[in-house]
This record gives sequence, structure tokens and C-alpha cells, in this order.
Amino acid sequence: MDVKTYQYKQWADQRTLDAISSIDRTMFANAYSFSLQQISHMVIVEELFKSRLCALPSPHSATNSAHIPSFDTLQRRLIASGTWYVEFITSCEDLTPEISFVFVDGQRGKMSVGEILFHIINHGSYHRGNIAHALDLARVPHPIDGYGAFIHGLEPQRRET
Repeated sequence: MDVKTYQYKQWADQRTLDAISSIDRTMFANAYSFSLQQISHMVIVEELFKSRLCALPSPHSATNSAHIPSFDTLQRRLIASGTWYVEFITSCEDLTPEISFVFVDGQRGKMSVGEILFHIINHGSYHRGNIAHALDLARVPHPIDGYGAFIHGLEPQRRET
């Protein structure tokens, strides 16, 4: 796990946020609401694991909330979370320590720092895929957000033979 992986996450998240902002909220209210719920869930999970990495009390009692914040609020939180993870991984010297914690469902868990960081990347990819389906339903082209597109945009010389 390296900082480039989390820069990719920020890039993919921003592309997804930009696409969500293009949804016609009147014609496709369900797709818009679903997209916000998915972003809300992503942010909650990221905040939960941040608290575990920092040995802080859990900021949430569930991985979903009854009230979904506004798009602007979710956008700010997701961007802030991405920035925090980039800063964390930049300063992290050892990904092997294991952290014991309690999931919001009450079950105990233990993951290494590296496993937590991988989980955040994998979790976000999964939910961006769900959002892509909602974007299709709302007739908004979903962004290409694969790592290959990111790395070749970042380092175009890789396309040279």
C-alpha cells in the first residue's frame, strides 16, 4: 500500500462526486438519493476506521444513518477523509501492527494497519461501482475510475513503448 493508491482513491472519488452532481434530481430522485446514501456509507466507514487507526472512540454507532446529509456535506467529508488517509499513509512507517477493535455490530475484530488501508480502497471501489449503476439509471455517464486510467493520466509516459 502506498500513497499513490490513496491519490487514486481521491481521484476516483472526485470523478464520482462530479458525476453525482450532474444527476437531474427531479427526474431521477431515486438514483440521486441512492448515490448520496452510498457516499454517506463510504464516509462513515472511512471515519470509523480512521478512529481505529488513531485509537479514538468510535464516531458512529452504525455504518448507515437514518438521515443522509446534503451532497455538499458529504462531498466535504469524503474529500477531507481522502486527504487524511493520504497524510496518514505518507507518515506511516509500519503497516504490520495489528489493531483490535469492535465493529458497530458488536463483533470483535483485528486487522493490521495495511489490511485496514486495503479495506478502505476496496470498500470505496465497491460502492463507486454501485453508484455507477445509479448513474446509468439517471442517464449520467459514469466516470472511468480504474487504476489504469489514473496511473496513465498521472504518468502519461507509461503509454510510450
